[in-house]
Amino acid sequence: MIKKLLSPLPTALVFLLGFSLAPSIGAPANDGDDDDDALEHEQARQALEQGLVRPLEEIIAEARKHVQGDLIEVELEREDGRYIYELEFIQPSGQIVELQLDAKSMAIIEDNAD
Repeated sequence: MIKKLLSPLPTALVFLLGFSLAPSIGAPANDGDDDDDALEHEQARQALEQGLVRPLEEIIAEARKHVQGDLIEVELEREDGRYIYELEFIQPSGQIVELQLDAKSMAIIEDNAD
């Protein structure tokens, strides 16, 4: 699935994304971040199993009906008692667009062009 999402990205952008995610040389590792990530993944899995969120593939398909460009970031957050997917796209012009969708109904909450 990741290959499918990244295939349209230019090689330079993929390199920059990968480089920015790599830990800094000489910086101490923070094992607490790994624990936080694992907890967030488990909470997301449980929310999906309980029907509180839709599968990510469905969210991406809905977002692509409203935004063109390459998907560069996805976050799942809980705000005011509901789950929200935040997706960022980079358009061919280089403009970054953030789209927020209700994770259960897939309704668009906010559409921001940076």
